[in-house]
Amino acid sequence: MKLQTLFALLTFVVMLAALYAIFIYAPTELTMGVVQRIFYFHVSSDWISFLAIFFAVTYSIRFLMTGERELDTKAAAAFEVGFIFCTLGIVSGMIWAKPVWGIWWTWDPRLTSMFVLWLIYIGYLMLRRLLESPEQRARLSAVFGILGAVDVPIIYMSNRWWRTQHPQPVMGGGESSGLEPQMWVAFFLALTAFTLFYLYLWKIRCNLEQTTETVETLQRQIEIRLKEAR
Repeated sequence: MKLQTLFALLTFVVMLAALYAIFIYAPTELTMGVVQRIFYFHVSSDWISFLAIFFAVTYSIRFLMTGERELDTKAAAAFEVGFIFCTLGIVSGMIWAKPVWGIWWTWDPRLTSMFVLWLIYIGYLMLRRLLESPEQRARLSAVFGILGAVDVPIIYMSNRWWRTQHPQPVMGGGESSGLEPQMWVAFFLALTAFTLFYLYLWKIRCNLEQTTETVETLQRQIEIRLKEAR
């Protein structure tokens, strides 16, 4: 609990520093103006949705290899928290697109592939709710999550492979990135803050998921004993 409290405090401090850098330290972009500051939240949210998939796939593969239920719990928690950030990424992108593009949404390759990832998140969560058998639920969810991760490299490479309305890459975009040094500082602070916040929420969700697993196990044991008593 002490370590968790210290981690929460660190996350809070870094988040405050990121907010200061985004709204005060970083300069206003010349073309888009103040609305460009959504960039720091939008890209950070998308990054976390990718990180969550990486966590989930890693633990899913390990679960299929070992069968340890704790690994399935960590994968499920990664997906659940990642879904929140994936939704934030899409919503913040729509808010950013309206004043810049004049529309809330367009079926651009980058946006479409990101929407597919959002549907994959929903599909995973629905699968875990529909299946009652813990063993079947864990294995099918792991396979579904691993297959769904194929969409992540497609999202990342979409504006490199196809002509899109979405801006060209900022990370790894070379000279075309166009970010001032202060913007880079704000960007990396935002990225760090979102990552710490995700890890904090993921750890809490892991603990809750383990508690849920324990309660379900006790419920099944009680039902079995009641049937035997009858």
